[in-house]
Amino acid sequence: MASVTRALLILFFLALLPQLRTPILLSSAHHLPVPFLCHPDQAKQLLQLKRSFSFVDSTTTLSSWQDGTDCCLWEGIGCDASSGNVTVLDLNNRGLFSHGLDPAVFSLTSLRRLDLSMNDFSGDPVDDGRLWLPDNIPATGFDRFTLLTHLNLSYLGLRGPIPDGIGKLVNLLSLDLSSSIVSDGYDVPDVPDDSYIDYSYPLWVLNFDTLVANLSNLRELYLDGVDLSYSGHGWCTTLATYVPRLEILSMANCALTGPISKSLSRLSSLLVLNLQENYNITAGPFPEFLMDFINLTMLRLSNINLQGWFPSRPFQSKNLRVLDLSFNQNLTGHVPNFSNASSLGSLMLHGTSLLPVELKASTSFVSLKELSLDGNLVSVDFLSSFGTLGSLCKLDLAFDTASELGPVLSWIGHHKNITRLVIIYANFTEIAPALISNYFKTLRSLIICACTLPRHVLHAVGNLTGLQTLQLFNCRMTGSSTLPSSIGNLTNLRDLYIVQCGFSGPMPAAIGRLTNLRNMYVYSAQFSGPIPATIGKLTNLENLYIEDGISGPIPATIGNLTHLNSVKFFGEIPSFVFSLPVLRYLDLSNNQLSGLVQDFDTRTSQLERVDLSNNALSGFIPKAFFQLTSLVALDVSSNKFMGSLDLTQFWRLRELTILDLSNNELHVTDANDDNIVHTKYLTRLQHIGLTSCNITQFPRFLRHVKYITYLDLSCNKISGNVPNWLWDKICSIGPYSYLNLSHNMFTSMQHLNSDILPFNTYVEVLDLSYNRFSGRVPMPSSSGMILKYSNNLFSSLLPHWTLYLTGTSYLSISKNNINDHVPPSICDAQLNVLDLSNNNFYGSIPSCLMGNAPLKILNLRGNNFNGTLPSHISTRCTLQAIDLHGNKIEGQLPKELSNCFNLEILDIGSNRIVDTFPYWLRRLPNLSILLLRSNQLYGTIGDDNIVRDTKSVEEIFPSLQIIDLSSNNFSRVLKLQWLKQLKSMMSKYNSSGETIDFESTESGGPFYQYSIELTYKGILMTFERMLTTVTLIDFSNNRLEGTIPEALGSLVSLRILNLSHNTFTGKIPAQLGSIKDLESLDLSCNQLSGEIPQELTNLTFLEIMNLSNNNLVGRVPQSRQFSTFDISSFGGNPGLCGLPLLELPCGSSLSPYTPSAQLVHRSSTHSVDVVLFLFIGLGFGVGFAAAIVVEWNRVNR
Repeated sequence: MASVTRALLILFFLALLPQLRTPILLSSAHHLPVPFLCHPDQAKQLLQLKRSFSFVDSTTTLSSWQDGTDCCLWEGIGCDASSGNVTVLDLNNRGLFSHGLDPAVFSLTSLRRLDLSMNDFSGDPVDDGRLWLPDNIPATGFDRFTLLTHLNLSYLGLRGPIPDGIGKLVNLLSLDLSSSIVSDGYDVPDVPDDSYIDYSYPLWVLNFDTLVANLSNLRELYLDGVDLSYSGHGWCTTLATYVPRLEILSMANCALTGPISKSLSRLSSLLVLNLQENYNITAGPFPEFLMDFINLTMLRLSNINLQGWFPSRPFQSKNLRVLDLSFNQNLTGHVPNFSNASSLGSLMLHGTSLLPVELKASTSFVSLKELSLDGNLVSVDFLSSFGTLGSLCKLDLAFDTASELGPVLSWIGHHKNITRLVIIYANFTEIAPALISNYFKTLRSLIICACTLPRHVLHAVGNLTGLQTLQLFNCRMTGSSTLPSSIGNLTNLRDLYIVQCGFSGPMPAAIGRLTNLRNMYVYSAQFSGPIPATIGKLTNLENLYIEDGISGPIPATIGNLTHLNSVKFFGEIPSFVFSLPVLRYLDLSNNQLSGLVQDFDTRTSQLERVDLSNNALSGFIPKAFFQLTSLVALDVSSNKFMGSLDLTQFWRLRELTILDLSNNELHVTDANDDNIVHTKYLTRLQHIGLTSCNITQFPRFLRHVKYITYLDLSCNKISGNVPNWLWDKICSIGPYSYLNLSHNMFTSMQHLNSDILPFNTYVEVLDLSYNRFSGRVPMPSSSGMILKYSNNLFSSLLPHWTLYLTGTSYLSISKNNINDHVPPSICDAQLNVLDLSNNNFYGSIPSCLMGNAPLKILNLRGNNFNGTLPSHISTRCTLQAIDLHGNKIEGQLPKELSNCFNLEILDIGSNRIVDTFPYWLRRLPNLSILLLRSNQLYGTIGDDNIVRDTKSVEEIFPSLQIIDLSSNNFSRVLKLQWLKQLKSMMSKYNSSGETIDFESTESGGPFYQYSIELTYKGILMTFERMLTTVTLIDFSNNRLEGTIPEALGSLVSLRILNLSHNTFTGKIPAQLGSIKDLESLDLSCNQLSGEIPQELTNLTFLEIMNLSNNNLVGRVPQSRQFSTFDISSFGGNPGLCGLPLLELPCGSSLSPYTPSAQLVHRSSTHSVDVVLFLFIGLGFGVGFAAAIVVEWNRVNR
């Protein structure tokens, strides 16, 4: 009977076997074959997909994915029980790496759910923005997923336009293509930075209507970080029309434009609406219709230009859990009302202008877990009106000057569940340490930003032993500003950030007790001394960044940190750092590293990226670098490496995509094409920096590179032609190109059929300046943002050349031989910088150049422009510098120039202007340089109306530091009142010693460095690098009369004063001795009388003084600087005596030596170029620039 029962049981299980998904092995004398549920062809495609993955950083190796096993049992796979078809592929957040989405996935046409999110399919192991990577989202194949209901490809590293095939998946219920994460502004990324939002858009939608028109079943749509700017203003209507049943809509940081239309109210089923960080949405009031969405659980509208008064009525939803209105600065009114506050879990109101209101006693916020407030809302009265927030665990408070910290901390102390606290703009000076120890003891995360912190408070923070994250940003230390050793008590700490804080002294050795630390960032914290050796005890560290004034050797104990995968610090480099077993990213850039880099053992090295740029490292580049076969990026630029380097030495580095050897003392060569072994090497390079590498011929290895996005060969010795094959490399692929061939000896483009450069992509930079190119100026076919052609031999422009400037913001063609006019079509270009100086351009100046945005820099000096200046200058003028010096412009100065509110430099010297002094420029707040010399200006210097009003307190020309009105026809008396109002020259406003330059684009493009011509010691000097320390008044060569005003002595920031060649009378004011920084004083060729004031000997920085050709009498002062001046400084004054005139006592019958006017006005028929090196602070010598190019011309009246 038992045997019969056993046989029946076996037959029963055999009957069930086809229905089971898990194979069952039967123990018997014979093993019965078990059929797989999975289809073999689908298993094959899945294995192909697996082969496209790299598992270096993954949380899985997909070990269950084995050939010959049932794929329905594999990790992340689900199958239909009846058909065996694969219906689910879910590999979410496995840490997989790939170069894109393998086409094999499109063969799985039975899929209903596909989730590959939170992996890395970018194909970019460097991920620093310097590589171009092609679009990797397949253009076709998605339409095969006809059964798909859920598609999630978010945060996958995909790039390109979203394929039309996704818009054909009519069964989709959920679509997630998000590609950027928007943080709350306080979480710190891997590298400290000022910006925590990724505003790049790897994915974009060309036609939003096409994407959603067929997705009427859609319930969830996530497109965070997808560029929807092409959709225009109609995105609200599109959503309401095609996907009315949406329950979740998340389109944060999508470059949306236009208003939030009321058509969105038709999405009545919305549970979640997230539109945050769309800062280009049209400014407008809070869309009140959103308060009527009765099912709404989450509303995120931060940073979308909300303004006006917030509605007073309550939200109708009784399930609202998250409300984020932060960073809408112009949103005012009272805090929101809620029909059911007890459901609210997160309330974010920081960065608004909302006002507190006493909350109703019946209002209960029992579920509130996260609260963020600032300004007027941070007060004990308002916080107390919330009642006891028993669930509160995250609190962010930004104080203002009126906020009292102590009572607020007491309120915080009564909330025992707070684990994360952010405090901004608070002053802890009066806070007792006990308050910190008692009230903060439950914290796990503490972020203190822009606060005043005394040492005793920091010491108390060391008692918060439960802390896992401590972040100190931009804090001001008071008292002893050393970091207390009590920080070593925080043994549970995993993340430590100290950024831009004013510490002093060494980093405490107690840091070594933080043995659970995973991430340590010390950035601009002003520590000094060596890194403590105890840092070697932090054996769990994965990321170490110490970018500060640390000195001394890097401790050898760092070799114990075997879990490090990224490092950045100061000090000398120990060789073992390169051999740490899991280190992949070594960044030692922008430090003070010096000395040799020793060779190291490469056998254990896993380095993929090494950045040693911007240091003072010397010697030879270590040979070990040539053995790092995993290396993807190597940057050793801007050091002192020396010797000959043949690029064939890199032949083993087959993964190298970034190589920068620029600005060293290297002599770089590459192999001949007949070198069979190494002919093709570095073929994957995209970013190539070889500036100042003493290269004498165009690198031949570039012929074998597949494509180039960045090539810098500037400042070498390359001559001849630019090879034509270059355009196939640098122009064929990629969203942008960067090409810098400047400062070489190139003469032409090889075999170029036209003067249109065959760029097929947008040109970020094309720099051909400082070469020997001739003929027509070549223009890129696809336009370029920055185009530089200066200092060549170009003689003409393309016909209709302005048509090639559609995307150009910076154009410089200065110092060529171009003979052409500037057509009105230049107005169609959106230029920020236009430099056509020192050519032979002629005709009138197009009116748009003088007043239309966005032009900032207009330099047309040294041409043959004629006619009058345009007068149609609107208040939209954005010009910062106008240089029209040395043309043939006539007529008057247009008063509309006063509309250029940002104007800093105006140079219209050496023209034919006939007008009075432009007093109407006096209110321009930033005007610092005004050069009008060598025109036909007349009348009084200044405004007669202002001068007559002796009670006027108006500050005129508030930023003026240089005014040159020389060689005009100004006359009359130099008025005392006018000089007294030049407040900008009465204190050392401009003592920073920085060069005067301008950012060329709104996004911080290249700096445009301004040069200027000034007369110094009778010599016309061109200052190629103008410093802010230069302050000058030059009124020479006019017909000014009367006495020299004593008020000049109050202009204490003056460096140069030239009043020569006028008809001033009376005495030299003794008050001039108060201008302590004066370096050049020229009062020659006037009718001054009396003695030389002894007070002038106080001018100890005075290098040049010319008092010749006046009627001065008496003894020449002998002390200090006066003993350094020769006879030419005093000649032509018959009544003067004493050294250096003659070695005879005063009162001798012999007349002192009188130099002729010809000697004083040294004339020359030649021009010479002289380079002077003049420095500040040597007792004499000008402080204008490190190098001054001097053009010595004939000075003759």
